[in-house]
Amino acid sequence: MLFDPSWKPLLSALLQPPASLLLLILLGLWLVRRRPGLGTALIALSTGGLWLMCCVGTARWLQDSVLRPPAALTPVQVRALVRSPNQPPTAIVVLGAGRHRLAAEYGASNLTQQAMVRLRYGVWLARQTGLPLGYAGGVGWAQIGEQSEAETAARIVQDEHGTSLRWTESRSRDTRENADLMVPMLDGAGVKRIVLVTHASHMPRAMRAFREAAGKRLVVIPAPVAAVTRDDQTILDWMPSHQGFTLVHNALHEVLGLVTGS
Repeated sequence: MLFDPSWKPLLSALLQPPASLLLLILLGLWLVRRRPGLGTALIALSTGGLWLMCCVGTARWLQDSVLRPPAALTPVQVRALVRSPNQPPTAIVVLGAGRHRLAAEYGASNLTQQAMVRLRYGVWLARQTGLPLGYAGGVGWAQIGEQSEAETAARIVQDEHGTSLRWTESRSRDTRENADLMVPMLDGAGVKRIVLVTHASHMPRAMRAFREAAGKRLVVIPAPVAAVTRDDQTILDWMPSHQGFTLVHNALHEVLGLVTGS
């Protein structure tokens, strides 16, 4: 490996906006006295890039034109997954999205908002279909603490939903390790199909990792959540907002992951 994987969060933060655009603005300011035309153009382009970086419309464009995730499961597709003797052994697998080492209000670790969105849908899908539920998530490269994300998810499922996880994969640090560690666990349990739950923007990278890990042993069915949709007032999609910044940042993270194969 060309670099220490523990540097991945820092390198990702530097390569993605806004850090990369802010660095280009600083470079433009440095160039203004030496090459005014180039420096001014660099500042203008980077400032425009920062605007677009904060727009929901940009996130939707990245999702639909670059990432192109599969559509969410329809009610008909959900009903087709209902557990029955005629169906191949199937498991629902929720992919982690981070956890907070300590949530003061609970006095324990907690999942991030993004991870909770995935977990909620996974629990709902398990109740609708009767399928067993698993969660993949260890302690990420940028995280600290002893309790894994999967262990945190298992406690939340038990305490708040009155059910339990059949499988908890708690050693992975990224999507590829989610797949490499979860697939053998499910294969050993006789599972033949995986219903994979993660965000729509993350689904292309997750599907690639799980299909590579599963080979021909297991079929992987995408069950994406939280796709970016059009606002009722289209103009608002192109106005900077905190939501737009978060969505674009997440989408660019996935684009970078696809390009680098991580």
